[in-house]
Amino acid sequence: MYKNNRAHNFNPGPAAMPEPVLEQLRDEMLNYAGTGMSVMEMSHRSKEFEDIVHRAEADLRTLLNIPESYSIAFLQGGANLQFAMAPMNLLPQDGSADYVLTGNWSQTAIKEAQKIGKVHIAASTQDGNFNRIPAPSELQLDPHAAYLHFTSNETIQGVEWPSEPVLPDGAPLVSDASSDIVSRPIDVTKYGLIYAGAQKNLGPSGVVVAIIRNDLFERIPANLPAMLDYKVLAESHSLHNTPPTFGVYAVGLVLKWLIDIGGVAEIQKRNEAKAKRVYDVIDASGGFYRGHAQPDSRSRMNVTFRLPTEELEKHFVKKSEAEGLVGLKGHRSVGGLRASLYNALPLASAEALAEFMREFQRTNG
Repeated sequence: MYKNNRAHNFNPGPAAMPEPVLEQLRDEMLNYAGTGMSVMEMSHRSKEFEDIVHRAEADLRTLLNIPESYSIAFLQGGANLQFAMAPMNLLPQDGSADYVLTGNWSQTAIKEAQKIGKVHIAASTQDGNFNRIPAPSELQLDPHAAYLHFTSNETIQGVEWPSEPVLPDGAPLVSDASSDIVSRPIDVTKYGLIYAGAQKNLGPSGVVVAIIRNDLFERIPANLPAMLDYKVLAESHSLHNTPPTFGVYAVGLVLKWLIDIGGVAEIQKRNEAKAKRVYDVIDASGGFYRGHAQPDSRSRMNVTFRLPTEELEKHFVKKSEAEGLVGLKGHRSVGGLRASLYNALPLASAEALAEFMREFQRTNG
């Protein structure tokens, strides 16, 4: 534990949230801005809540320098719904979409898209157990693809794209950025669609952020149900139906916190410093800790590693929990260990983990 009896929270999502945001949520729980109501209680059609939505949208535009030629929508259903919703909106019946396969989440996105239309695997790193990002020369792109989809950070395998893939002119880039959105600067104008579940870097679970280039609305089939139609949802400013009001409010507070600390340039510095603390221990361990990702594909958000035996890994998890370091067990599909270092995790937690890892090796190596 560190200050205020807070755990060192390495959970992969839902994940740690900034303490100032949690404190403000607490302070405004019963009476938001003098309304005599919690945000959970007020109408989503009220002026107060419309202000919350519009402010959150404006702050996200500020953080990522999103031009007016893009719309922002706060949605529901998680990134898993976006796996189907993106092709439902953007993949014509007679078309094909390129997908890059780099881990479990891109694999899931591909399976969902294949239910909607034709998918072409432009590159895959499955033969190496998803331990790297493909080189640009490995991308076999269809010049007529409706779009190229990639998962910018794979939380389970711990690999992250250092920069987005380069596409032929005219092909929109679609990104599942659920686990690294607002963790570093990006050029939004390179993308047609960016979507992200909130529960890692943006706030609590239950909210998805979608950033859509407006010209893509022309592709949307006329008979698409309203709740699956990006244009309907964006043009209503996320108020077509009752949104996850409290979640959107919390996301807005996280966005304001990011602006207050210096924006994505500052959070990038913090995230790189946290990741370096942990990777340095792995690299200096002489093989006691074995990182899954190749060095040039390492994620700053999710550090995945193994120990010499599964028994040692179980002991590591149990002992770390006793020390107040929680959420370090790897995903059930791959095992091992994983430290998620999302935006709100303080540097002190990464330093505590690094010290614990050094001591664990000293006593168990």
